[in-house]
Amino acid sequence: MTFDELLPYIFLFLMALSVLIYAVLDGFDLGVGILLHQTDEDFRNQMIASIGPFWDANETWLVLAIGILLIAFPEAHNIFLRELYMPVLFLIIGLIIRGIAFDFRAKAVTKYKRLWDWLFQGGSILAAASQGFMMGSYVLGFEPGLNAFLFSCLSAIGVTAAYAYIGGAWLVLKTEGELQKFAAKKARVAGWITALGVVVICLTNPMINPDVAARWFTLPAAILIIPIPLMLFLLLYSTDYYLKNVPFKNDIGCWIPFASVAGIFFLCLIGLAYSYYPYVIPNRLLAVDAASSTASLKFIFYGVAIVLPIILIYTFLSYRLFKGKTTKLEYY
Repeated sequence: MTFDELLPYIFLFLMALSVLIYAVLDGFDLGVGILLHQTDEDFRNQMIASIGPFWDANETWLVLAIGILLIAFPEAHNIFLRELYMPVLFLIIGLIIRGIAFDFRAKAVTKYKRLWDWLFQGGSILAAASQGFMMGSYVLGFEPGLNAFLFSCLSAIGVTAAYAYIGGAWLVLKTEGELQKFAAKKARVAGWITALGVVVICLTNPMINPDVAARWFTLPAAILIIPIPLMLFLLLYSTDYYLKNVPFKNDIGCWIPFASVAGIFFLCLIGLAYSYYPYVIPNRLLAVDAASSTASLKFIFYGVAIVLPIILIYTFLSYRLFKGKTTKLEYY
């Protein structure tokens, strides 16, 4: 296969990579918003401080993924927006509410601070649920009907729980004391809901999608997917065990829950890719059919080759610079 022939699949991979990094990085700060403590202001301040240096830059990966979809797969982008106009609108509203609430509650000490906290949490839930609904609709190829709508609603609950799960794991990594124990307790519950959602979706998806059923249950191809549920179970169990016993002496292994949940996200993406590759819209539009002209893809490729490393470098540097436990949030 020549480089020209590989280009649609390269961009499909880059789009999937951007979505995965976005789900992990922006997922944890959405999760922190979802878990925002409602009775202890010091807890809320510390939770906000834990994501303060990162939350805005994390959304860069969403912009990159949408940009690749728009430029490399314009036909798929048109279908996506046409079918998901309302969920996308709710996602944008949720992100706008989050951004406004974050800045006002963190940078302006007023009597409305509690209101901004409520709005930050509400915007986080709305954004997470919207993404989950879109993912459920997407994997079904935007099929109409009640069953597809219920599946999308189930996906919305699962993604919201998954973001709360990784948000709690982030707080275990970045905080100490009572807040760390609070985060571990909430993360365990979110992890159970996430695990249940994964099981239900894995049982439901093959029932309503014969092509997925054929890939999952037809030998010898089915052998390739067997390690995924086994590794998922191992990560879910080990994470739950760690969270159950928080805090550990000297906070040893505080990174384990976050790394494990990120691994769970990665395995879910691998399962999704296995089920629908090489479609850019499952069972509806192949990547090679939706791709822009070869000349356009080549031009875009050189731009991505410059931009992507820059984003990776500043992301790495920001997390390295602000590593360690969160300090007290100060107002000036």
